[in-house]
Amino acid sequence: AAHDKTKVNGLYAGRPAVPTGKLILDALAGIRLIPGTGQSPPSIPQPTDLQLHLLDLLDIDPRDLR
Repeated sequence: AAHDKTKVNGLYAGRPAVPTGKLILDALAGIRLIPGTGQSPPSIPQPTDLQLHLLDLLDIDPRDLR
C-alpha cells in the first residue's frame, strides 16, 4: 500500500507508475518554454496536467520561472 503512494497517475503509457528519471524526462520532453523579453517573464504555454503535477513535485512554479 505504501508503494502505491509513490506512483504518479498517467506517467507510463497513461497508467500510474513510480517516477523514475527517464519517465519524468520523457513526460517533460514535450514542454515548451517561451523565453522572457524585457518586462515579459518566461512562460510555459499549455502544460498538461501531468507536466503541472511533475513541476509541482519538483517544486517548480510554472508561473514564476525567473
